[in-house]
Amino acid sequence: MLSNSVAATFDLLGDRLTLTILRLAFVEHARRFSQWSDRTGAPPAVLTARLAALVDAGVLVRDRAEYRLTPLGLDTWEILVCVWSWQREWTPEWALLPEFVHTECGHRGPPVLMCRGCGRTVTPHDTDVELDRDALWHITSGRRRSAARTAPLARVDARFDEIMEAIGDRWSAAVTGLALAGVRRFSEFRVALHMSPTTLTERLTRLVEAGILHRPETDAREYRLTPRGRALFGVFAFLLAWSDQAHPQNPEPGLRIHHRECGAVLLPALRCRGCEVVLGRTDVRFERP
Repeated sequence: MLSNSVAATFDLLGDRLTLTILRLAFVEHARRFSQWSDRTGAPPAVLTARLAALVDAGVLVRDRAEYRLTPLGLDTWEILVCVWSWQREWTPEWALLPEFVHTECGHRGPPVLMCRGCGRTVTPHDTDVELDRDALWHITSGRRRSAARTAPLARVDARFDEIMEAIGDRWSAAVTGLALAGVRRFSEFRVALHMSPTTLTERLTRLVEAGILHRPETDAREYRLTPRGRALFGVFAFLLAWSDQAHPQNPEPGLRIHHRECGAVLLPALRCRGCEVVLGRTDVRFERP
């Protein structure tokens, strides 16, 4: 059976060093091994493995000593913008991050998430999430990267440490995704993901400690998203959309977002807050503070 597309996406992109590689490729036009090595301080063997995984996934292509983003790689830009927006609003690293600018109108700051189908702004409250519990099991089965906290990268101006609590391994990403889908109770998470009580408790505890979830005093068996957690909606919307693009031949992903207003499966897009124009990759730039 083909691997689940969402699981493959979490495995590939839910990684601090991988996101840093992509960010440096976009913002600083890094193409050579030495550029990523100098900026991240990652061990050569680890950096080589991440670059090889991105090549194998069709995100990068290697041409002699250089690595260049493919069309599929270029399409990760919206995921990175949503990660940037979340970091900008919800982490102390905001002052270290480059500024997001719409070149045409000059507006600076985070864009708005919208439905490409109907053009309306989208929030988690405007959507319904379809869950295929059989397909969800494949997200958390098979090969998994260790969820242990890893040492931060050296020599980078802003890291992805805090968002890794939510997307840094399949279990955490699946739990956060289900919470965005409206799942709240311990028993519901366990049934949906076939997780052991010990593993589920550990992931839920870490997400509470990270401020992604909280336990209401009225019912300690529930886990609800905080505003910080709900703000991850754009990241997950674009991760799901990209996984469909990267794995068009794969089975159903297990998670599908429907925009309630127009009834269609959500195809997310970004819109400028200043001039209301739908943003393309070449319409924007990042400026260092």
